[in-house]
Amino acid sequence: MANQSISASVRASILLMATLALAGCGAAAAPCRVASAGLKILPAIGHTLAEPTDSCASAIDPNPAPEQ
Repeated sequence: MANQSISASVRASILLMATLALAGCGAAAAPCRVASAGLKILPAIGHTLAEPTDSCASAIDPNPAPEQ
């Protein structure tokens, strides 16, 4: 039983470290940005539907690299 609790705490620590390492990382925000771009293709309603995914991406990576 003790091994399972240690294992769970180790997994939680690894997950926390990975989350902190990716904080503000564009790679973590990429799925939100791709979904947003796909939704914006839809005429008339695309930008409205993409607002939640834009918010998701902004929460993960508030300062994305400027487009060139």
